[in-house]
Amino acid sequence: MRRGVTRLLPLLVALALGAGSGVVVANPPELQDREALRVCADGNNLPFSNEAGEGFENRIAELMAADLGVPLVYVWAPQVMGFVRNTLELRVCDVMIGAVAGYEFVQNTNEVYRSVYALVVPEESDLDATSLTDPALRERRIGVITETPPLVPLRRAGASVKSYPLMVDTRVRAPVRDAVEDVVAGNTEGAVLWGPLAGYYASRQDPPLRVIPLVEDTSGARLDYRITMGIRHGEPHWKDWINDFIARRQDEIHDILVEYRVPLLDRRGQLLTPEPSDAGGAS
Repeated sequence: MRRGVTRLLPLLVALALGAGSGVVVANPPELQDREALRVCADGNNLPFSNEAGEGFENRIAELMAADLGVPLVYVWAPQVMGFVRNTLELRVCDVMIGAVAGYEFVQNTNEVYRSVYALVVPEESDLDATSLTDPALRERRIGVITETPPLVPLRRAGASVKSYPLMVDTRVRAPVRDAVEDVVAGNTEGAVLWGPLAGYYASRQDPPLRVIPLVEDTSGARLDYRITMGIRHGEPHWKDWINDFIARRQDEIHDILVEYRVPLLDRRGQLLTPEPSDAGGAS
């Protein structure tokens, strides 16, 4: 409990100051000089981020802070409903390292990477589907996170779906890890998961599971997404700096993502690179 309270202290302080001032400031001027890179992040959300700095978004944030020449500071909050309202909008932090392009609650930067949902199966499995319309999925017991795009196509394909909750407090539950561990235990025959999660958790099993990016899907579901950084609206200079950083350091960012087994797509939606031969620093 103490750890959870500590994470929320910056948010509570900001709320208290706003309530006590009696003054509402609309659209304050954009910061021109930054004394620190203040990152909004979930402290228990691997492979993206955690308080120990073990996620790939932590690594990208470190690269970004070094480029700015300022300290890296995190504001931790569970990435559930209200995350943006309780972080970016309170101005206690200035950037989310990962935000889906088109997410209306933030201003999106240029693309950081593009990935796709993937099927995770045991290495010896005969299931090798690259589309959710594949007849091979019929009557197979497949895990999926509820309310995610693959759910309906899997049901239409006749799969026997086991669902896991989408919106959870990551300090308490890890549905994706549960889905992968069910594949390992034989409780399900596979799982369809967001690519970065699929690649990371599959590579950590012994033996590793096989990850099949669904790059040939014809179900009509949207399975691939462009991931940007998310900042507040009305901060054009900050957006320009981040876009320049992404362009200049793209190769280093790419290397970090490959290290964490993220299935990457090019701008045409084609698989960019094969998976590396080892998990590197993602262990």
